[in-house]
Amino acid sequence: MEATGPRLAMQTDENLNAQSALEDVSTDSTAEGFSQYRISWLLHLLPPFRKLLLLQNNSPIVQATPRLLAPKDHVLEKRWRAFDGPGTAREFTLHLLYLAVFALVVLGLLHWDGKIQLPHGKEAKDYDQSIETSPWNMSHLPRDGTADLSAIYPLYKRLARNISPRKWKEETSLLAIYQSMKEVNEILLPCESLVKITHHVLRKASGKMLPLDLFPLETCDQKLNNQITKINPLDLVKVKIKPQLLYQVLLFLKRLDLLVDIHQAKSFSIVKKLLVNKQQMILGKTGKNHSNHVLKWLKVNRTHRKSFKPAGCPDKAAYLLSWNPGHHEHKKVKIGRGMFLRLESSTSVHSIIIENGGKLVFADSPQAAITLRARYIVIRNGGELHIGAERCPYNSSAAISLFGRSTDGPGVARFGQKFIGVDKGGVLELHGRQHLSWTLLGRTVYAGGLQHGAYRFDKHWGSRGINIRVLDPGTAQLLAADRFDTHLWANESRRLQLFLHAQSRGRIVAIAVGDSAARSLTAAARMDIRELLGSQQVTQLGYRQPWAIVGVLGASGSFVVEDKRLYQPNGSTGMAIARRDFQTYDGIHFTVTAFSEWVHGVPHCGFRVDVSRGVILNLMDDATSWLPGDQIVIASTDYSMYQAEEFNLLPCPECKANQVKIDGKPRYLHMGEVIDGIDMRAEVGLLTRNILIKGEMEGSCYGQNFCHFFSYDTFGGHITILRNFASVHLSGVELTNMGQQLVGSYPVHFHLAGDVDQKGGYDPPTYVDNVAIHHCFSRCVAIHGTNGLLVKDTIGYDTLGHCFFLEDGVEQRNILFHNLGLLTKAGTILPSDRNEIMCVSIRDQVYGNYIPVPSTDCMAVTTFWISNPNNHLINNAAAGAQDVGIWFIFHHAPTGESVGQYPEGQSEFTPLGVFYNNRVHSNFKAGLFIGSGVKTTKSNADNPREVLAVDVARFRPHENADPRKPRVPAVIDGLVSFKNNDHGAWARGGDIIFCNSGFSDNGIGLTLASDGTFPTDEGSSLEVTKSIFVGESINVGCNGGQNRYWGKGAHGEYRTLPRNRTFPIRGFQFYDGPVRLTQCTFRKYVPVHDRHSSALAFFMRNAWQISPQNNVSQVKLERSVTLEVFFGKPGQWFGTNGLDGDWTSIFHDLDGSVTGYPDAFVARADNYLVRHPGCLSVPRWNGVICSGKYAQLYVQAWRPENLSLLITKDSYPNHPLKLQGVNRKASYQQYQPVVMLEQAYTLWWNGRTPEQIVLYPINFNRGDWIQVGLCYPKGTVFKIMSDINQRSSGRVHSVKRYKAAPSFNILQKNPDKSLYYFDSDSGILFIILQAKHVRKGHSYCSKHGCERVKILAHIITWETSDCWQKGYSMKHSSVPARLLTLTGRVTTPCSQCGAPQVAITSDPHRTYIRVQIQSQSRSDIQNGHKFAFIKVNNDVFLFEKPGLFFVMVDACSGDILSRQHFDTAHTPQVADSIANYIQATIRERSITLVCTRDDSGWPLAYVSSDFLRLGAAKPIKFYMTGSFAMLGFKGRLKPAWIKVISHSVGQRAASLQHYIPLKLSEYSCPGKEKDNRRDLKLFQDLMSPN
Repeated sequence: MEATGPRLAMQTDENLNAQSALEDVSTDSTAEGFSQYRISWLLHLLPPFRKLLLLQNNSPIVQATPRLLAPKDHVLEKRWRAFDGPGTAREFTLHLLYLAVFALVVLGLLHWDGKIQLPHGKEAKDYDQSIETSPWNMSHLPRDGTADLSAIYPLYKRLARNISPRKWKEETSLLAIYQSMKEVNEILLPCESLVKITHHVLRKASGKMLPLDLFPLETCDQKLNNQITKINPLDLVKVKIKPQLLYQVLLFLKRLDLLVDIHQAKSFSIVKKLLVNKQQMILGKTGKNHSNHVLKWLKVNRTHRKSFKPAGCPDKAAYLLSWNPGHHEHKKVKIGRGMFLRLESSTSVHSIIIENGGKLVFADSPQAAITLRARYIVIRNGGELHIGAERCPYNSSAAISLFGRSTDGPGVARFGQKFIGVDKGGVLELHGRQHLSWTLLGRTVYAGGLQHGAYRFDKHWGSRGINIRVLDPGTAQLLAADRFDTHLWANESRRLQLFLHAQSRGRIVAIAVGDSAARSLTAAARMDIRELLGSQQVTQLGYRQPWAIVGVLGASGSFVVEDKRLYQPNGSTGMAIARRDFQTYDGIHFTVTAFSEWVHGVPHCGFRVDVSRGVILNLMDDATSWLPGDQIVIASTDYSMYQAEEFNLLPCPECKANQVKIDGKPRYLHMGEVIDGIDMRAEVGLLTRNILIKGEMEGSCYGQNFCHFFSYDTFGGHITILRNFASVHLSGVELTNMGQQLVGSYPVHFHLAGDVDQKGGYDPPTYVDNVAIHHCFSRCVAIHGTNGLLVKDTIGYDTLGHCFFLEDGVEQRNILFHNLGLLTKAGTILPSDRNEIMCVSIRDQVYGNYIPVPSTDCMAVTTFWISNPNNHLINNAAAGAQDVGIWFIFHHAPTGESVGQYPEGQSEFTPLGVFYNNRVHSNFKAGLFIGSGVKTTKSNADNPREVLAVDVARFRPHENADPRKPRVPAVIDGLVSFKNNDHGAWARGGDIIFCNSGFSDNGIGLTLASDGTFPTDEGSSLEVTKSIFVGESINVGCNGGQNRYWGKGAHGEYRTLPRNRTFPIRGFQFYDGPVRLTQCTFRKYVPVHDRHSSALAFFMRNAWQISPQNNVSQVKLERSVTLEVFFGKPGQWFGTNGLDGDWTSIFHDLDGSVTGYPDAFVARADNYLVRHPGCLSVPRWNGVICSGKYAQLYVQAWRPENLSLLITKDSYPNHPLKLQGVNRKASYQQYQPVVMLEQAYTLWWNGRTPEQIVLYPINFNRGDWIQVGLCYPKGTVFKIMSDINQRSSGRVHSVKRYKAAPSFNILQKNPDKSLYYFDSDSGILFIILQAKHVRKGHSYCSKHGCERVKILAHIITWETSDCWQKGYSMKHSSVPARLLTLTGRVTTPCSQCGAPQVAITSDPHRTYIRVQIQSQSRSDIQNGHKFAFIKVNNDVFLFEKPGLFFVMVDACSGDILSRQHFDTAHTPQVADSIANYIQATIRERSITLVCTRDDSGWPLAYVSSDFLRLGAAKPIKFYMTGSFAMLGFKGRLKPAWIKVISHSVGQRAASLQHYIPLKLSEYSCPGKEKDNRRDLKLFQDLMSPN
């Protein structure tokens, strides 16, 4: 490629691993040998005052760090040494030699075009040595004295002998280093010196005849706009001055456009050759020692990774060399020692290695966007890549485009292919413009842009006559549609007239003729159309004439638009189109179109209702940093994550600071409100950044890239950061087409980097901030063996596999703050990444012929995959994943390359980091999942599953991860979870506390399950408090976008549904236990005929136990909950409803807030182990409410271990309970029935009695007891022992042997003695189990251990021992059943019950008020409704009088200011009173709530425009005997939450419900708002180095 001057070397590097060992032999790739010439003469060439100038430098040192910048210069070293001595002869000889060489060079250049191909030296055998043009911009040289001007040719020797270097105060500056050296190999000119030397060169070239005013150079950055005369650069190269200085002068003059263009190439070539031919002119060791000295200074002052603090704008550094290498996709570039380059134009190369202090900086504000294309970029050993800086963000557009195919050959060790790699000592600083990364919608966006959606109708045949549509002018809702065949039937005209007269005045009417409508259209009907709509053409409507009209009923003719065409014999008429614009009350412009035509003999007509001036999004934050052309994504707020939508932004001069206009129309509903107390506002993320890193992709999948799973190319680029990097900070960067379906090749991958915060010596700490990662092929940000990383304001959208991914289970202290992940889809890398098809197809890592089970081995794709609990999540949003939003999953032992870094089990005992204010929605399996683990061993014959398949684990946080120390509760604070198909959240372990959380429209809101099963679990607990649960909210969703189920809701409305149309919806689900539910509110759990929906329920098909320690208190069940509790019933979903846990389901109502009876237990109706005569049956629950005390009996059975246990309560002998037991790979079978204390029970098996039985009385307090009878064959001999088992240590103590009691009565009289009684006639062994120690908290046993009784039976016969089936009667009186009745029913409302919050939102620092407005039309009153009302939180204002009602609320404090009633039926001049009230009485910054009751309508027509002052976008149309509701605001700005509903007769009464935020900035509230941002306080505390 041709060049206009010297070019930088592009070097080949076939083996990247060997690069660091290779000496850079490129002619200009290092500065070690950038020669300094021993000059002993020609000092007289400069005037005396310039000599002094060149040797002085008193300007202050600036912060810009000096850099070495020069090519090697050592080719002619020996030749120069021959002229090193003093003397005139040597000087004369040297002059002659120079003149001869110069003449030959000039003559040769006359035949060249400026391009020089350098010879390949022996050491550069495989290196491309072509030199690319590189203008060296000196406009920003610092005046800091960093260049030793005693080296200026030809001033060195004489001056160096006479002047000793100064010792400056700035000892660490490069100036002091240069001045203290005898030999100098680098020249870096300050601005002032550059100007002086330029004058010197110009004077010498012109024979000292150049006038100073002709080229008035004073500063480096001046512009000589009026300069006409240009200089021949070939004259300048004749000046005898050091080549390095001459090169700088030429570049300086070129930048000022003072050089004759035609000779520039030759002049730069001459200077370049001079530089090349003097490579040997330095004193070898001196130059080398100097370079080492400088590099040592740079290391101390610049590149030390533990104190890397870049200052200023990196591209403005004066030492940078302009680099414009052009496009050479096969050239390999190495930027090495002393090379500091500023990329100023787009380029393509094979690869770039930046090392040994080399630096590449993207120029800001270039003429065009810069795109750097390469197969890979490696940064190592002090190399640096900069685009912008933290304090100087990049403002232009820059891109790094990584190209290559997976089939191109072997990759680079440790990195692979198509990457940016940061190795040891590397610096990667990418800082784009700071944008608002993502926010929430401030107002709901409807499908089509209109509240009731866009409307489209097209019809050909079958539309004959007049087709008519009636719409609401305030909402664009279609109210009526009909067709009148006025061509064929005469009575259709009359029906048309009746239809039109039945419509309320003010409604929009659109008419389109299909086929023909004139033959039977009567004159009266035509006249009515003319009078009602103002039509001028209907009276002349003829046969088959297309006609369309859009108008407003009762309005003047100026409101009508119509068009009519004549029928043509050829059957094509052209289209008659009527189109008119309207505006809704909330300001959305829409167009109503009617059209009619004939096309080739076929009639065609139709209607359109569309938003007309674009869709404007209202956001919760200032979005002025979002620009036209930027791309955004709006998250789904429904069950399907595929309802996320992308848009580009349009110019919008009418938009406010928190508004943007999009280029299309939404296909789906995106909520922008707090709904039923839960924040369901959609996330809106900005995908565009001005720094773009992307992979170049093929048009389709190819090669070995899993093309049987993906039709598209998944081999994108990636960024990998390795341990001991110097500095990495990414902000304001966009990554797209990144990631590969290969282990380790992720968009952003911190690989085994260790501590990357202050603990690791990084200051500032490493971060990924404000980065948009979208349309990528493997994860988003992978944190592997890395601690202390900050990931903030980062978006991961449309990616494969786990998105924000913590890999080996050892990653800790990482902070994920305000990140958004959505549309996280399945990938292939790990079993947990895979979907069902991938799971069973990928089997190369399983043992033998094992076929993975998708539901248990795989199908765990997660947006935030957190493999160690000691990480911090604040303000994040997981807005749609194939499986789970946030998953805390546990590695029993470290995996991958982190094996052995902590003891087995430590992760499960590690306390949870900060979890605050996170959102999860639109996920299939669960929003939040706490529990489970991954398989940490390789597949083998015993366990053939693949390593890292999903496995069992329990979260048991303890202080310092030590199970011997106290538990540390894991607190989930402020979780918002909605529209998750299966679970809003699932948590297993203990202790875990959910608080201040909201769950809505989930299949199951929240399931809490205990740590494990007794006896392995020492008795943990879980709790949910101060939270809100909603069954089916008013967010009905939107059909489509892979939503699977669409059906009727509880109130007959159509809505999307979770899992299945018949799936039983549950708010809170008990599982295992103990769990606590307190201070929670439930609303809108209403079952329908084919779907159960209950506030409280139990885990379905539960094979294990439910603890009677489960309890609820201070629960508020709103009136919208019609099924409080449900125990299930046999059928779909519940199966037989007959597993052990199904039978034993129970919870304790502590205060009666659920049952109305304090201290009552709620159990399944057919479990007679817990029933007694005083229980109250609740058939719709399939349950009973009982008083009493309850605990559990834990039974272990050996030999045999596969039997079912039958147990009866002696007071209900005919109702045995059959338990199947659970054998969890143990050597025994186990059962755990719930029992009522102080009662007698009998146990037997469906086979022979086990030889060994162990009985544990668990959840017994001291003194609690039950009587147990066990069936044995006659003649059985017993050995019975009791002891206390200390499970944590395995120690057994307090061993006692039981003795046989002589009679049953003695046994009963001595329950505290170690006695048993065996009735040989009945075959029943009687034992009384009584606890002797105090049990505290939720532990199953006392602190001394678990009391137990072990029965060893020597059974002589092998007969089945069923004492009841053999008809044995009880000879001995059992414990009589006590009559326990339910007493103390709660009769007063519980003021402390329910969640204290009005709403659970994602901005908890903001206060919300809940307002409800319910108006009444005349038909409502006729149906018996007495009151209209306005409700503000718990304050209700009832209105029984007809008229208009106002309630005013202070928008800053939430206080109710006033209320006012206007009688619109009987009060004269009421219109003036209303107008005066709105204009003068209502205060500024007032939330105005308005409703009507039996409004007569006519007085309000006079004040319709006054409501504009309250935020209406247009005057209100009030309807006679209709209804009206308004949520308005009086203030300078109009908030997005303003709503207006005006209904006519026949429509439902107008009603509104909304959650209004207080103290918004647009309210202009007085005083300074108190900072109560807990999220920011937590973040600051975490970022503090202490």
